[in-house]
Formats: sequence, C-alpha cells, structure tokens
Amino acid sequence: YMNYLVVIDTNVLISALLSKHSDAATVQVLNAVFDGKIIPVFNEEILSEYDNVLHRPKFKFPDASIRVLLDAIKTYGVFTKQLITGEILPDPKDLVFYEVVMAKRDENAYLVTGNGKHFPKKPFVVTPNELLSIIYQ
Repeated sequence: YMNYLVVIDTNVLISALLSKHSDAATVQVLNAVFDGKIIPVFNEEILSEYDNVLHRPKFKFPDASIRVLLDAIKTYGVFTKQLITGEILPDPKDLVFYEVVMAKRDENAYLVTGNGKHFPKKPFVVTPNELLSIIYQ
C-alpha cells in the first residue's frame, strides 16, 4: 500500500469544496487525504493561506467544513520547512507551495494544482486528474 506526499494548492481545495460532483477529481483528491492515500505536506504559511482563502465571504463555505478540512490536513499531514530555491514564479504567493514540495522531493512528493502554468514544468507538478492516475495506477 503506497501513500503519497502531496502539497495541495489552495485552488484544489476550493474546487473540491465548490464541487457538486462527488466524482470530481478535486473531490477525489480530498477523499484520498481522508483515506490516508495522500499525506498532505504543508508549513505555517500554507496553512494560513488555506485558512484565509477558504474563509473569503464569496465562497460562503461553512466554518465547520473549513475546520474539518484543515484539521484533517494537520492531523494526517507532514509539517515541512520550505527549501529556498531562488525560483521566480509568475505569482510570488505560489512560491511557498513550490518550495515546500522541493523540500520533500527526495521522498517523491508531488504538487497538485489546478494552475499548472503558474509553476515550472516539472513531472512532479500535476493536475488533480494526473495525481489520481498516479496514486491509483
């Protein structure tokens, strides 16, 4: 039984929580966290980004849902210091996600995002669908 270290971009959490379809790729990624198939990788900055963005009024996510999700990430996940890479990304706010995955590359970590174009083209930067085909191959 393999489980996979994965840095989850905030947009994946948002899509999963907004989705009306239980079979959506982003929803399956979250389910894999709860099933223990995916071990989320994060640091304080990523957690506070999740917290801030998920609480934006436009999403109307219930506070309880956000808490369940963030608690699961903290409980099942791995806290990791970012590896300073000197990489320049189109949006500097994305850098933390990239540098945290880089810190765990020796353990074959992935970064899952709905915005691949925001990150360097690397085989470990994957879409939710690509991640699912890797972990359930």
